[in-house]
Amino acid sequence: MTPPLSRRLLAEGLGSSLLFATVIGSGIMAERLSLGNDAVALLGNTLATAAMLLVLITILGPISGAHFNPAVTLVAALRRELAAGDALAYVAAQLAGGVVGVAVAHTMFVMPALMIGVKTRTGAGQWLGEGVATFALVLTILGSVRYRPAWTPLTVAAVITAGYWFTSSTSFANPAITLARALTVSFSGIRPIDAPGFIAAQIAGALLAALVARILFVADDKVPA
Repeated sequence: MTPPLSRRLLAEGLGSSLLFATVIGSGIMAERLSLGNDAVALLGNTLATAAMLLVLITILGPISGAHFNPAVTLVAALRRELAAGDALAYVAAQLAGGVVGVAVAHTMFVMPALMIGVKTRTGAGQWLGEGVATFALVLTILGSVRYRPAWTPLTVAAVITAGYWFTSSTSFANPAITLARALTVSFSGIRPIDAPGFIAAQIAGALLAALVARILFVADDKVPA
């Protein structure tokens, strides 16, 4: 039985808040401790994000599906796994929870609750990186749910871990977190003017993944035990 919308929205909002606080907070901590070594800072940011994703998808997935991502919600709506009205409510909860997460992360580190991002992230290479990262994320989710649902928390954490390191953009792969990162001046931030390019690439990557999944993951395939 599907949980009531109120519970699902709470799960989406809370999950987005904790995830976004982890991305921003670990970025701040990593930047302060790495002494200018960006590779070490990115590694710390990656490990914290992947660990929190694994936890959140495990505990909240049974309630809301653990989207925490408008691109994932869009694909679910297009696949008619989520009603349009519910999808809009999911996105609102993700955005609201994300802003709270950013404010909490900043406050923990004695910084202003919300700021304007200053880190430049733009150009064809980074847009392609975001498209690839989101494609990989959505395809991973759809394939895991189809064939290995119990593995979904691990596979999603793994593809995000890989994306942080093999994509030029460090794998935001999420329109809501892109907007949230535009509200921080930390290591994880992005200039607001650069956010639309990232979001457009993310939506394109998600839609392409949904199309490929329709061809690749055939409904009458035998699901492995």
